[in-house]
Amino acid sequence: MSQLEKIYGVHAVEALLRFHPKRVKQIWLSEGRSEPRLQALLALAAEYRVSVGQAERREMDAWVEGVHQGVVAEVSPSQVWGEAMLEELLERTEKVPLLLVLDGVTDPHNLGACLRTADAAGALAVIVPKDKSATLTAAVRKVACGAAEVIPLVAVTNLSRTLEKLQQRGLWVVGTAGEAEQELYQQDMTGPTVLVMGAEGKGMRRLTREHCDFLVKLPMAGSVSSLNVSVATGVCLFEVVRQRSVSK
Repeated sequence: MSQLEKIYGVHAVEALLRFHPKRVKQIWLSEGRSEPRLQALLALAAEYRVSVGQAERREMDAWVEGVHQGVVAEVSPSQVWGEAMLEELLERTEKVPLLLVLDGVTDPHNLGACLRTADAAGALAVIVPKDKSATLTAAVRKVACGAAEVIPLVAVTNLSRTLEKLQQRGLWVVGTAGEAEQELYQQDMTGPTVLVMGAEGKGMRRLTREHCDFLVKLPMAGSVSSLNVSVATGVCLFEVVRQRSVSK
């Protein structure tokens, strides 16, 4: 039997119960927790017959690295999807596709924030390379506030080849680079779009850059030269949302 993982945080555990209840084996609350914000979680646990126990907060602190908010769940291992998932998603979607690619983002907090923003912006999936990239962990799920249970995270062996396949399906690949001549707001992203964000500090790798149809940059008016990748991702994704809402 696979070793159980520990997921923590009110929103992350509640999202697991809503979307993947069979994965949740046991929920632990710190002693004395009974505030109203837990009622939805407890109702879902009762609906799916998931046992809820109590533990001392000090004991729970030793279980996880992070702010658990007095809620920890023991769950079956995380699901990271393969490339075949992309084909299925693109085949069954009825809306103009939007995919987010993170080329080597290694910070779990950045990945969690990007998953949350991608879900909010209506992206079909988030794509990452299998190597040298953050993956689903308890910390990522906590930061994602439930989005990690909804939006597929797809890990691919060869990111350049994946971009080629998406281009063959009619999607346009838009990469972000500080040295690009065109600004984000000048790029038409109302059609099928793959948005590529580079790694923290290093940006996109050379091969990834070469497989982009367009390169864009964010206009920077202040003294800093760049934004945190999760912040930049939010700006870019919601520019896609803005353009598509205007073009309707």
